[in-house]
Amino acid sequence: MTLTDARVFVTVISFICFIGILFWAFSSHRKKAFDEAAMLPFTDDEPHSGNSQSVSQHGAQQ
Repeated sequence: MTLTDARVFVTVISFICFIGILFWAFSSHRKKAFDEAAMLPFTDDEPHSGNSQSVSQHGAQQ
């Protein structure tokens, strides 16, 4: 096996991995999980008080 053969082998294996990742990412089985992950930045577990003074008062009490 020459260096050129090794390069071809690595290129083919990399391309097969790339195609596998594409199939995984765009499969219909993963759609629900990806949709939930896409909405994570918009979920808010704790409501904000909207009062920035409470933070500064808390720091002053220490």
